[in-house]
Amino acid sequence: MFDLVTFAILLGPFAAGALVFRSGWFVESLLTELMVALVVRTRGSVLRSRPGRVLLWTTLALLPLTLAIPYLPAAGVLGFVPIPMILLGVLVALAVAYVAAAEWLKRVYYAPRAPHLP
Repeated sequence: MFDLVTFAILLGPFAAGALVFRSGWFVESLLTELMVALVVRTRGSVLRSRPGRVLLWTTLALLPLTLAIPYLPAAGVLGFVPIPMILLGVLVALAVAYVAAAEWLKRVYYAPRAPHLP
């Protein structure tokens, strides 16, 4: 669902051309993958369970790097271009919503269930 929303945002209100689309898709995809790794690693709340040091520090290092990649001088080699700041903000908000949905769905999945009656 979030992939479709991302496509709709990039192609709809922002009318992203191929390079901005590629850059935005990369940023949003990597942000969600980094953050969802923190969510799915535990059955409990992501806010109450401390991740391992390596996972925490690599995630904290890669999040700002992910946001910066389209603005780096060598970004063109990768086929990326700078993303308009308003679009970047929307993509970050979408990634946060994705993580919130993943956390909610995890809670639903792990919620105690009533015993099955014959």
